[in-house]
Amino acid sequence: MDNAQVIKNFYQAFQNKDWEAMQKCYHHEVHFSDPVFPHLHGQQAKAMWHMLVAASTDLKITFSNVTAHDDRGSCHWEAEYTFSKTGRLVHNAIKAEFEFKDGRIIRHTDSFDLWKWSKMALGISGILLGWSP
Repeated sequence: MDNAQVIKNFYQAFQNKDWEAMQKCYHHEVHFSDPVFPHLHGQQAKAMWHMLVAASTDLKITFSNVTAHDDRGSCHWEAEYTFSKTGRLVHNAIKAEFEFKDGRIIRHTDSFDLWKWSKMALGISGILLGWSP
């Protein structure tokens, strides 16, 4: 399977809320990073997806612009969901970058605007907690 297909399989599983299939796309030594979860390794990264998928009630995932080469790849993906702690609607646009080893994802880095996310997810409390640009 080529690396672009690994990315597609990951996000198709995400769309189907199939955390086990998502985890199978990850190398056992995977490193995941984003602005909210900056340093997750191995089982921590896999468990994070399990937690997010299991807790979601109205999660919608879309993805596009999948590209991959020998050992690197990327895509754009978007998540729409209700943030459970506040009941606020979130629409997050994310750039994902990947590195591959042994046909699986060994490094997954998601980038998004934390300021915009905190305003959507937390509202005024996000501003009051110091999430200022």
